[in-house]
Amino acid sequence: MRQVLLIIDVQPSFNPPEWLVSGINALLGQLPSVATVERHDESQTPFARQLGWQPAADDHSLVAADRIFIKHGYAPTPETIAYLRSLAPERVLICGIQTDTCVLAAGFALFDAGLQPTLITDLTVGSSLDRSGQLGVRLWQHHFKHLTTSAELTLL
Repeated sequence: MRQVLLIIDVQPSFNPPEWLVSGINALLGQLPSVATVERHDESQTPFARQLGWQPAADDHSLVAADRIFIKHGYAPTPETIAYLRSLAPERVLICGIQTDTCVLAAGFALFDAGLQPTLITDLTVGSSLDRSGQLGVRLWQHHFKHLTTSAELTLL
């Protein structure tokens, strides 16, 4: 099965747990990988004005994906989606930070682009609303259906 790994916002601003970074690193090199990094630019996304918080303007990925795309806001950029589509995957495996916000936004963008988003449930962390990520997993299953785990991926 042609798959690609999309890693959402695993960067210093979001203080990812070490188990998340090491779990994602274990998948790198097994399939094409793409990571997003959310950077702050108030002229593009009003994080400071509306939320009183923002990611760093110069943040970087904590995982060495094959390609890294910078974004401002919740969703992946059109360039990220175009690149993923160019790989023609049967499914896009998604992991990372904020299951119920940025990861979910990536799922909607992929779905709208005609791709099959599949959440790696044990390689995701929720937002401050639900750090366990379970709210995001339930929303994902409701909207996109497809879930997997890192253990299931190692069996393929």
